[in-house]
Amino acid sequence: MENAIDPLEHAIGERIRALRTEQALTLDELAASSGVSRAMISRIERGEASPTAQLLAKLCSALSTTLSALFAFETKEASPVARRADQRLWRDPESGYLRRSVSPDGLGSPVDIVEVEFPPGARVVFERQPSDRGITQHLWLFSGRLELTTGSGSHSLEAGDCLFMGLEAGHIFHNPHDEPAHYAVVLCRTKV
Repeated sequence: MENAIDPLEHAIGERIRALRTEQALTLDELAASSGVSRAMISRIERGEASPTAQLLAKLCSALSTTLSALFAFETKEASPVARRADQRLWRDPESGYLRRSVSPDGLGSPVDIVEVEFPPGARVVFERQPSDRGITQHLWLFSGRLELTTGSGSHSLEAGDCLFMGLEAGHIFHNPHDEPAHYAVVLCRTKV
């Protein structure tokens, strides 16, 4: 599995470096605003570290972008169709959750669709990120069960349930059950 993910990790590192450079931020400035160490950012940018979803979320917030936008790489010709075989997969090295970028790249849409397979026992905490104000998501659970804690409280979801939440308050995904949870997230950026 590591061989399949390495090229994406390298591309993620290049993307973070490009965003940091576009915003004229030094490694030290990005470290200060994200809470991620300068050494770790440097390793991520060089493709030498496998960043967790939590680390990427902190970096994205400090760079005024989202995980979905981070995974949306520039394409020469945008297409309204994203074939399943071409959709990027990324596995969080800490929790093992698998993230598939479903939305077509390069169309400038404020909406992103992500498919997730969340393993039994997995838990991911996304800390409060004030720069995520105005970003919302719907989580639609297809199979399994999932426990979510958001700014509005705790929610136990079962297959078919849909939860709406804002990203700025932070949230915790947890699957304390014996079967994986499979869901889609529809993320909408309404901020400028």
